[in-house]
Amino acid sequence: MADQLKGNLVIIGGAEDKKGDSQILEEVVRTVGGRDARIAVVTTATQRPEEAGKVYQEVFSRLGAKHTVILNISSRDEANEEENAQKIEASSGVFFTGGDQLRITSILGGTKAYEALHRSFRKGTAIIGTSAGASVMSSTMIVEGLSNDPARKCTLKMAPGLNLLEGVIIDQHFDQRGRLGRLLCGVAQNPGMLGIGIDEDTAIMVYPDGYFKVLGNNAVTVIEGKSIKSSNVSELKPDEILAITNVTIHVLSSGYGFDFESREVVRMH
Repeated sequence: MADQLKGNLVIIGGAEDKKGDSQILEEVVRTVGGRDARIAVVTTATQRPEEAGKVYQEVFSRLGAKHTVILNISSRDEANEEENAQKIEASSGVFFTGGDQLRITSILGGTKAYEALHRSFRKGTAIIGTSAGASVMSSTMIVEGLSNDPARKCTLKMAPGLNLLEGVIIDQHFDQRGRLGRLLCGVAQNPGMLGIGIDEDTAIMVYPDGYFKVLGNNAVTVIEGKSIKSSNVSELKPDEILAITNVTIHVLSSGYGFDFESREVVRMH
């Protein structure tokens, strides 16, 4: 995993504080250069791009980042425009708003903007995403699934993500929307993957040397699939309640982190 990462990732569970002390977004600004930060806000996920772009431009400006560009990329033609690719590569941080994660992957995938994003990341640019923008960070993402319901087999729809972080499945608005069941289904289907559920106003900062730390006011739930002894996920009766044994779950708050390589919780200093 450490070999794959060059820049930092900031993966936010959604509904982050934008009006108070804005702890997470302040950390984003600090990470991407403070007053010298050049942030590209990509609004592809949302159906209200102007409104979303304006909100983030204002909050980043309030937090000291004066150079913010809004990239309202809403079609594959726009994603293939050289100007948009250049704006991504000129940024010290690229921020993906919330909305629909399939819009991000279906509009950007394989385009000049997508290639520019990966080139920038390999050079050390930070990539940030909230809500839908968080889900797309991984190689496999949750697109649809039941919230606030018992875990049922075959109720989860998954698709390829932006492939910035391998070996994980990310879910957002986690505790607030009761998504433990659906993330358990995802890990039961892919036991080699690490499930990471991020609460609202909470984020993980993923570092190039292969670990993350928790930021914000709520919790991050880590589901470890390698310890699973058995599950009924591959059997018939697709509507059946999921059965899973010996799954390992960590619940982490600010001050804690997690090492991807050793799969161990770490205390941050």
